[in-house]
Amino acid sequence: MDNNKKAGEYIWYIPDCYFPSTNSPGHYVSHEAVCVLNPGEQDAHINLILYFEDREPMRDFYAVCKAERTNHIRLDNIKDVRGNGVPKDVPYAIMVKSDQPVIVQYSRLDTTQAEMSLMTTMAYPVK
Repeated sequence: MDNNKKAGEYIWYIPDCYFPSTNSPGHYVSHEAVCVLNPGEQDAHINLILYFEDREPMRDFYAVCKAERTNHIRLDNIKDVRGNGVPKDVPYAIMVKSDQPVIVQYSRLDTTQAEMSLMTTMAYPVK
């Protein structure tokens, strides 16, 4: 059996997300991305669910990661099925659900200060 067929999980969690509304002057824009790797032979259909401290979850953010490809799902661009975007200036968490086993990483570029920062972390997989 090909090792790629064993790699990945169907559910991943990212507990520390935050999309700032401000940017420092220049061409860099603050953003987040859910980075998905699909090493399998079938396209992965991704569903993102956002969780908050003080409100109901936001559901139905969908994306596709083609077979044997990556998809950097920019959270400043994605909309749910009702046309709602990811809220700014609010801490939240994400559950990433896939119909195929995938690998998930989260990245945040924070340009709210002149001294920009980039942070990335592997998501937590559910076995």
